[in-house]
Amino acid sequence: MTTHQHTCPFCEATCGVVIETRDGAIESIRGDARDPLSRGFICPKAVALRDLHEDPDRLRRPRRRRRDSGRWEELSWDAALDLAAERIDAVRRDHGPSALGVYQGNPTVHNLGLMTHGVLTLRALSTDNRYSATSVDQLPQMLASELLYGSSIFMPVPDIDRTDYCLMLGANPAVSGGSLMTAPGMARRIEALRGRGGKLVVVDPRRTETAELADEHLSVVPGSDVLLLLAIVHVLYSAELVAPGRLQPMCDGIDLLRTAVAPFTPERVAPRVGIAAADIERIAREFGQAPSAVCYGRLGVSAQRFGGACLWLVNAINALTGNLDRAGGAMFPTPAFDPSAFPSSPFGTNRSRVRGLPSFAGEFPASVLAEEIETPGDGRLRALLTWAGNPALSCPNGRRIEAALPQLDFMVSVDFYLNETTRHADVILPPTAPLEHDHYDLAFNLLSVRDRAKYSPPLFERQDDQRHDWEILAGLLQRLELSPTQLPFRWASRVSPRRILDLGLRAGPFGLRRGLSGLSVAALEARREGIDLGPLQPRLPGLLTTPGKRIDLALPLYLADLPRVEAELLGPGDVTASTDAALPLSLIGRRQLRSNNSWLHNARSLIKGPHRCTLLVHPDDAAARGLVDGARVAVRSRVGRIEVPLQLSDEVRPGVVSLPHGWGHDRPGTELRLASERPGASLNDLTDDARVDELSGNAVLSGVPVEVEALAG
Repeated sequence: MTTHQHTCPFCEATCGVVIETRDGAIESIRGDARDPLSRGFICPKAVALRDLHEDPDRLRRPRRRRRDSGRWEELSWDAALDLAAERIDAVRRDHGPSALGVYQGNPTVHNLGLMTHGVLTLRALSTDNRYSATSVDQLPQMLASELLYGSSIFMPVPDIDRTDYCLMLGANPAVSGGSLMTAPGMARRIEALRGRGGKLVVVDPRRTETAELADEHLSVVPGSDVLLLLAIVHVLYSAELVAPGRLQPMCDGIDLLRTAVAPFTPERVAPRVGIAAADIERIAREFGQAPSAVCYGRLGVSAQRFGGACLWLVNAINALTGNLDRAGGAMFPTPAFDPSAFPSSPFGTNRSRVRGLPSFAGEFPASVLAEEIETPGDGRLRALLTWAGNPALSCPNGRRIEAALPQLDFMVSVDFYLNETTRHADVILPPTAPLEHDHYDLAFNLLSVRDRAKYSPPLFERQDDQRHDWEILAGLLQRLELSPTQLPFRWASRVSPRRILDLGLRAGPFGLRRGLSGLSVAALEARREGIDLGPLQPRLPGLLTTPGKRIDLALPLYLADLPRVEAELLGPGDVTASTDAALPLSLIGRRQLRSNNSWLHNARSLIKGPHRCTLLVHPDDAAARGLVDGARVAVRSRVGRIEVPLQLSDEVRPGVVSLPHGWGHDRPGTELRLASERPGASLNDLTDDARVDELSGNAVLSGVPVEVEALAG
């Protein structure tokens, strides 16, 4: 029996695991009590590491799809990479570099090799047509970080282990393990918060698992969070609770912000928000008077019509009360490997060809992917490279994306599953699985509630007929036609992620604090459970890269969005969850403990038990429509229709329905046997690619107008 210490890569919690193997097979997986961050905690997803490693549906060798017959055939690695490079080069020669698009999925940030070599590949390809999961998730917070602090990766996280008061909007960390807040074992952390006399207030249209643990749950009308946040800022000013403290000398726009929020009184916004004015006033005062406090907003406030304004206000509330960059507030982690030296394009550098939506960090919103393929003319997207992504299920109006992908001249996917998206590829290049390559959390150490560093070597050696993700991307770069200015990226791609990581650790902020050799991969290999680098420390103003190292809390971009807030949310009309009379209900998503987007539904240990792709409907809404618990119902939106089992629940407020994300495994031509046995229905067959946050370009996944109807017969 051999014992290994590793990290679960299936969500942002990054829990430490102990894996025992015998004769090359996994015997057991349990939480690692010595891990400095997770301290023995794991969730059911960690056990699925074995399912994924042993999955017979996982692809091991490259495949080519014959377009004339639709049949797949296996290729050697050299033949597959040669074909992919040849076809990509042909498109780029004939139509320009931006005729090639790249889509990066969520698992990219869980993969060391994709993080290091994905950047090299994107820079070498020099295409403007880049897309990722960012714009269906956290783009508003990254934009706020770029504009307020100077870099999109400077994202403050709740110092949850030391705070006295946490105001949480649109987040469910008891299930997610933290999101833009790496905090495994969140239930224990909430218990500790309350045990020391602190308070947790959760604002969400659904009484989530986190809300059940909180001191108070406030049920908000979906999409109205921006009004609640504006009213909280209003009260902070009117109650004279604005006290930036040591932040005062580095903050601009404090007086201008007071004027901007003046119209948004608790009394005025309360009917639209669905929360009593007295409660809004009380929450604001409690926050401003707490010894330490933190406001935290996640996907529920990010992926909505005013996501950009919401995340600006979340940051402003923390700054105005002096809770930004102090213990118990919103703090900036200090990663041992600091990627901030890699700049990205400023917001709005480019505009998408068809709709004119702004780019962020060199990427266009994923909501425009289909139209950029469908629409003729110069600059049309003609070829697509995807890695670790499934936009057919993960992006708004997924059916439209599915219909657009066959219109491409060529598509290549780096993925170990033949799934709803990769079934349209001409070539699939399957990488090794998580336990077959090394692991270090480049992304999530930027978001951790405690500084730490941990490196995990592979448990299993890759076979001769396998390739790691970074080796696949490097193989493409060795074959693609590149200009002289792009050749350095080809040469750099030959360097392993382990070597890049080692150089970054030695040059990083902790590189000289661990003996003469500094923090290095070798030092981390000697401490497989990881090294605790201590609680988060203040980093301002040194962290700032804005002009003059200043934080402008009243940026014109955000102030200019407030008239839209007034017009859409405070105009005349009845107060309802949806303003569309034909689609009177408001659809929100739902995070589940035994699921992560679309890529874990082929794991037997996770899909067993009751079917979980159900539509939560309040009993009052069901009674008004003659719907009964357990019946299959039709749900329709402007762009689509699905059928799904109904589950009566008073977790959701009247007028709101909830469906989990990532399901819909009923497409023909996939090879996901377990997932297809329980396909569920895709939330993104209902979300609307025409609905985006006009300020940031982020997709609107929360507050989608729908109607629910009984099936005929």
